[in-house]
Order: sequence, then C-alpha cells, then structure tokens
Amino acid sequence: MQQETMPVLKDLVLIGGGHSHVAVLKRFGMEPIPGVRVTLIARDVHTPYSGMLPGFVAGHYQFDQAHVDLRPLCQFAGARLLHDEAIGIDTANRHVLCRARPPVSYDVLSINIGSRPGVAGVPGAANFTLPVKPINRFVEHWTGLVERVLKQSGPQRIGVVGAGAGGVEMVLAAQYRLRYLFNERGRDSEELEFHLVSRSERILPAFEEGVGARFEKVLEERGIMVHRGSAAAEVNRDGLTLVGGLRIE
Repeated sequence: MQQETMPVLKDLVLIGGGHSHVAVLKRFGMEPIPGVRVTLIARDVHTPYSGMLPGFVAGHYQFDQAHVDLRPLCQFAGARLLHDEAIGIDTANRHVLCRARPPVSYDVLSINIGSRPGVAGVPGAANFTLPVKPINRFVEHWTGLVERVLKQSGPQRIGVVGAGAGGVEMVLAAQYRLRYLFNERGRDSEELEFHLVSRSERILPAFEEGVGARFEKVLEERGIMVHRGSAAAEVNRDGLTLVGGLRIE
C-alpha cells in the first residue's frame, strides 16, 4: 500500500468498476507508483464479471462467485473508493461531478462503465424489456423475474432478442435455470416456452457457420423457437411484435 506521508503529485480517477479498472487496481496494488493517488468512483461496490453471467443465470454460480468486491481490492491498491454515481465531467476545471458528494478533482481520468444495448429504435422496449446491461441491474431484475415466473401458473413465454453469443447463452441459461426450478417443485416445465429473436438469417453471425449450425441443433433439441431474419419492431405490456407482423404474446 502507498505510504500516506507521500505527497500527492497526480490524481488518477477511475469512473466505474469494470474489468479494465479491476486490472488497474490490481496492478497498483502490486506495483504502486509513488505520488499517484488513485480514486475509484463506483455506483456499485460489487462489480459483476460478464463472462460468468450466463452461468449465474443458469444457477451454476452464486452471487459472490460471479462478482468482484471492490472494497478489499481498493484497500489492496491503496485507492480511495467513493460509492457514488458520476453524473458529469467538468473538463475545464478537471472535476468529476457526482450525484451525492462534492466534485472530485483529477489529473488523469479513465472511464470504464461498460456498454448498454440500444433500445431507442424499438418502441416500448425501454419500458417493457429487461436489458442485459448494465449487468448489475439485470442481476437484480432477473431474481425478481424468476420469482414472478414461479408464482404464476399456466403457460409462460420468455423471449430473448439478439442471437449473438450473449443472446444464445442467455436463452439457454434461462431455460436451464427455470426448468430446473420447475422440476424441483414438481411442476411441468413444458409450460415454459422460450423464443430467440435473430435479426440475421442465422444465429451467431460473427462466428463460422459450423459453430452456428451446432448451436442450431442444440436450440432445436432444447425446444427453443428461433425467429430468423426477424428484428424486433415494437414491445408493449402484452407482447413483442416482429418486423413482418408476427406477434409473440
């Protein structure tokens, strides 16, 4: 840990506890730079590891296994942890504006808050869908979704829009988890119906065709309905409408 008596020559401020900043904090803990004060501004103290999200959804990992606790990491790095949300940057005065505390001065600033899916082009998506990112919010809502599914009786449909690697993993993981919970409670898991919506004509378009073909077989074996070449057009409280007019209640 850096010596507290060392004068601060540079303020390095990190916004967000994403993977890159986790690596930066680890490196500062291993090789501190004299005179550099590191400050992490993070909305959430526990940062999820996105690569483990499908496993978490499937129930293979517990919350603590799939998240990094930033508090001991910052302590190891000799960094300040400000549990707050950055809402703006004053570049003229080199200040990060926070929601609940005074501005934080910086000499060097890094932003690692992750990406978010664009839903603005689909009417109703912002109100009636659950974006996978930011992941920490998805994790909270996923737990609530599971509880609602278990409380509700009769057939239920669950859809995932996007047939890239993340979407394919997510629909398979969600199906695995919910079927397991239904079977555990003696309920008929056939009441659960899963849909995967793909804008492209084939799933996993960024991968070789052989990879997509193998996963097509897995999805078919698992009874997941795949809608190819069908972008989402509109979402409301009662269902999803695809380009071309097909409606999934």
